[in-house]
Amino acid sequence: MSLQVIEAQTGDNPVATIIIMHGLGADGRDFLPIAEQIDLRDVGPVRYLFPNAPQIPVTINGGYVMPAWYDLLGADLVSRQDEPGLRKSQLEIDALIEHEKSRGIPANKIVVAGFSQGCAMALMTGLRHKERLAGIAGLSGYLPLADKTAAERSAASQDTPIFLAHGTHDGVVILPRATATRDALTDMGYQVDWHEYRMEHSVCPEEVIDLEEWLQRVLA
Repeated sequence: MSLQVIEAQTGDNPVATIIIMHGLGADGRDFLPIAEQIDLRDVGPVRYLFPNAPQIPVTINGGYVMPAWYDLLGADLVSRQDEPGLRKSQLEIDALIEHEKSRGIPANKIVVAGFSQGCAMALMTGLRHKERLAGIAGLSGYLPLADKTAAERSAASQDTPIFLAHGTHDGVVILPRATATRDALTDMGYQVDWHEYRMEHSVCPEEVIDLEEWLQRVLA
């Protein structure tokens, strides 16, 4: 496991783990304040992991080196994708899941979540993980390598609950990209909890409330 990870716990002897991946150019600290707003006392003590993406040159930003889970080759996000980068980060995040299992947290008490690029990685990893996870939460993102997902997903992931949330005014990951993700997952038989909000490429208070309710449900 080579990712740098920020770790936080709501109490001793956690019974569940939530792994949250940040978006392009951010870092693990990005979602600490949002995690602090989420009340999961009814679940029990929870461990949060906020991994930092590696620093890589990002093509769409003129090759500027920044935290990114994979390279972005074009503004439409899907016609040309950095498959090697996606798969490398998938292995890193999967290693985090395995590490949590070695610490005594069962797969069905682990949630993978993320924003934007982090959402892409949560879907990429969670759908392929060999055991059913507690859930996959994707905020303001999309399904990467969508044309390969049906063939590569694990049978165990079929019953994994999925939370997807998106802003109707998102100019970075446009809403049709997100609804296409929802529809692709639904067509594969996944139960998708879909939410839209009047916002841009960001997180809003209503979304945090909806995410909290979903987390309470899947980690109960």
